[in-house]
Amino acid sequence: MAIKIKLVKSFSGSSEDIVSSIRGLGLKKFGDERILKDTPSIRGIVFKVKHLVSSEKVSQEAPAPKRRKPRKIVARDRARAKAAKG
Repeated sequence: MAIKIKLVKSFSGSSEDIVSSIRGLGLKKFGDERILKDTPSIRGIVFKVKHLVSSEKVSQEAPAPKRRKPRKIVARDRARAKAAKG
């Protein structure tokens, strides 16, 4: 099971706590949607910002989060590729 969350109201002028909760859900702009795993912690965050988001249960599975390399490693790899090139 997963939960689909959509930002339906702007969070401008909200407290920093609310803004960090919205960012924690992975929402950045008005109208953004995310499908997240249905866990108690996600439900708690959604309850905290329920006046700004809409949520619904969906039967599909939440996609696995993509892993990214740290910025330092990406910069190192680019420098090595550039040095090997020329």
